[in-house]
Amino acid sequence: MILPVAVARGVAAGGIDRAYRRWTSARVRAGSTLRTPAGVVEIVAVDEIDPSSITDDDARAAGAGSAAAVRRAFRGDPGDPVFRIRLRAAGADPRVALRDTPLTGPDELDELVRRLDRLDRASRHGPWTRATLRCVADHPGERAADLAGRLGRERDPLKLDVRKLKDLGLTESLGTGYRISPRGAAFLATGR
Repeated sequence: MILPVAVARGVAAGGIDRAYRRWTSARVRAGSTLRTPAGVVEIVAVDEIDPSSITDDDARAAGAGSAAAVRRAFRGDPGDPVFRIRLRAAGADPRVALRDTPLTGPDELDELVRRLDRLDRASRHGPWTRATLRCVADHPGERAADLAGRLGRERDPLKLDVRKLKDLGLTESLGTGYRISPRGAAFLATGR
């Protein structure tokens, strides 16, 4: 489940505590979390509901102007069930702190090298981690499609790979494109 940035920010600020989705079956479960640009959001509950029971107050608690606006936004088959997903803020995204955390010594560097090597070995298109890090460092803010072209890759698989680097604290997303994090720059400086 992807939350729009405005909804994620509303959850973080406390003004939004739910979302509504029409799915063939529930795609999230209570207790799971979502990483968003506004921090981590916890799924508190997932309940199938009758869409006609959504009130204007419910809609405002979901960041919408009216119940009718919520119902108009549903995608999928009109016969599919509608789910109310209760949400709450669960703290800052740990990747934000990680990207500013310096590498603390040779053991941590060795572990990072092992993780990157593992990603390279698991890839269907060969080693990619270092080349992608260098490309992001050399072209901050460049769109994923342009980075993919520079690397001879498809855009969507590249975006997934950059997300893996972000999970390690090595890159960060911008409004458009990406940039290397301080942690990523420190790693590149090691030449490993």
